[in-house]
Amino acid sequence: MQLKIYNSLSGEKEIFKPILEGNVGMYVCGPTVYSNVHLGNVRTFLSFDFIYRSLQHLGYKVRYVRNITDAGHLTDDGDVNNDRFVKQTRLEKLEPMEIVQKYTVDFHKVLEMFNLLPPNIEPTATGHIVEQIELTQKLIERGFAYESNGSVYFDVLEYNRRGLNYGELSKRNIEELFANTRDLDGQGEKKNPQDFALWKKASPAHIMRWNSPWGEGFPGWHLECTAMSTKYLGETFDIHGGGMDLKFPHHECEIAQGKACNDAAPVNYWMHANMLTMNSQRMSKSTGNYILPMQLVTGENDFFEKPFHPSIVRFCFLQAHYRSVLDISNDAMTASEKGFIRLMEALKIINGEHIKEKTGNQGTSGFNYSEWKGKAYDALTDDFNSPVLIAHLFEAVKFIFALNDGKETISTEELEDLKATLNAFVFDVLGLQNIEENNNEKLDQTLKVLIELRNQARKAKNFELSDQIRDKLLAEGIELKDGREGTSYVLN
Repeated sequence: MQLKIYNSLSGEKEIFKPILEGNVGMYVCGPTVYSNVHLGNVRTFLSFDFIYRSLQHLGYKVRYVRNITDAGHLTDDGDVNNDRFVKQTRLEKLEPMEIVQKYTVDFHKVLEMFNLLPPNIEPTATGHIVEQIELTQKLIERGFAYESNGSVYFDVLEYNRRGLNYGELSKRNIEELFANTRDLDGQGEKKNPQDFALWKKASPAHIMRWNSPWGEGFPGWHLECTAMSTKYLGETFDIHGGGMDLKFPHHECEIAQGKACNDAAPVNYWMHANMLTMNSQRMSKSTGNYILPMQLVTGENDFFEKPFHPSIVRFCFLQAHYRSVLDISNDAMTASEKGFIRLMEALKIINGEHIKEKTGNQGTSGFNYSEWKGKAYDALTDDFNSPVLIAHLFEAVKFIFALNDGKETISTEELEDLKATLNAFVFDVLGLQNIEENNNEKLDQTLKVLIELRNQARKAKNFELSDQIRDKLLAEGIELKDGREGTSYVLN
């Protein structure tokens, strides 16, 4: 099997050839932890979790690096008061690192809820200040950067003068950008309006600051990813991923920094996940078309008729290719729930012992297992095509139900292989979880309701009913214990 990956740099699917055979170095731009992670972020990270799982399933040893941006997020290189961490510290009246800790915890909690595997390395921007200062110094020494009023900027025009191409990833004509912006934006610290910050001078009110050869300041947003990716994956590595919105300027700047520092392209395959919409509209706080991941799971929102289990949300997300726009709606989520339940029912059947009684020595004419398995892997290796893979899984689901009804036959050997392959695709590659095996939370909520009903009965002096609830629960192995802090339960 040959793995093909769509490379955003070339605009084509390319046969994947890792730098070191059997090994993959993959870097994905992580969150900027100044607010709750939103569903669009989850879609991106879930897409690369699927890619990570797929690479492992295909036999690659993967070093997966995903950073945490906890400093220096200035998207416009202008007023330092526009730093997102500065704004949030003022809004919540907390120290910057309190903001960082609060939303890093939220990020991990949400991703764990959707069953995302952790990366092998999760470096932070603040933990790599030394490396970023060293990179900045190297760029100055090589003539690709300059200091201005305590800040340091990357010289885009100089980069292009040397035969390099700032704009190669985003396919932007930098000369046109210069022509359109020079008159409006050329009166600041920069030589050219398209120059981007490597290091920013901190204002007196800016709390997050570090010493540097150019004075106290903080790193530019783009520099951190170059510093951390090259430290852990090398000057050139296999895969760099992120959301489509990062292609320009963030990833464009990473390419420029890498080439200027090391005379080599930093990445062989650039991968970008597309955006997420809700009810065919862009998700935005300003328009009100917006919910947080936890609100989708708990049902505490005005867009969906009921809560949806994280595994159902994950299943819904994977029914769109990572490079396609994903639109979620109540109808889409409900349809995903039905499909998910049917998939799990089929797995329950094939994983049961009784289905062996329905097998024969002859393969079925309606389902060619070898052909099916080949098509499933073709989908996986064709730029990680999750929707096509899922479609093939449901061909197997249809067969399993027919097999269970005695309408189809399959050899015992093929049945065992089908079982192993289907379980691997569903649980290891797609990362789905069987909801029935994760029902402790529902049990807890149900028992809380019964305890509340018993408490109401006791208040009403309906001791017959309260004793009945206690005794019936005890008969089922659930013992209620009354104490000063209320009633708790123990499973016997």
